[in-house]
Amino acid sequence: MFRVEDTILSDDIATAQFACDLPKCKGACCVVGDAGAPVTEKEVPKLEEAYALLKDDLHPEARQTVEKWGIVQKSRDGLELSCRDNAECIFVSYSKDGVAYCAIQKAYLDDKLEWEKPMSCHLYPLRLNKVGNITYANFEYIPKLCAAACSKGKEEVIYLSDFLKEPLIRRFGKQWYEKFQETCKEMRMKSNEAVTL
Repeated sequence: MFRVEDTILSDDIATAQFACDLPKCKGACCVVGDAGAPVTEKEVPKLEEAYALLKDDLHPEARQTVEKWGIVQKSRDGLELSCRDNAECIFVSYSKDGVAYCAIQKAYLDDKLEWEKPMSCHLYPLRLNKVGNITYANFEYIPKLCAAACSKGKEEVIYLSDFLKEPLIRRFGKQWYEKFQETCKEMRMKSNEAVTL
């Protein structure tokens, strides 16, 4: 584990190589799972705004799910996005080649929304957990979701810390990210030195 200000991170966040490979994984992180993505109370109004805008373009079962359960549901860990019966997020849409994508993010990129998507989705495969004033960050590696991304990251030499630059700055700020990157580079150097000894 290593620490950057009030955040404690698992070592693999500094050393893992990762870059999403959508043609191979087909956006599985939005579809596979036994629970919806974690969201905060502050994000609920943004989700409601997004749903009002996108409702007619979403899958009929997604609309039925919202009518029955709401956009978010309570879990033992807090709030999470509602999912259809098959674990698919209510905001999932599909491209012509069958890749699942976030309808909220597409609306953001099309300048229809000013909010990109829930922070937990933007940061994936990192998961955050706050205890008191300390935030804990872990790399949630799930082979059937992340294997293709890890392979692509190794092939193209893209580190997880670089791949997640935008969401990490969005969550923690630029100054934090710069400290984080310095620490990651130091840890990778030490790791490489240990391998060559």
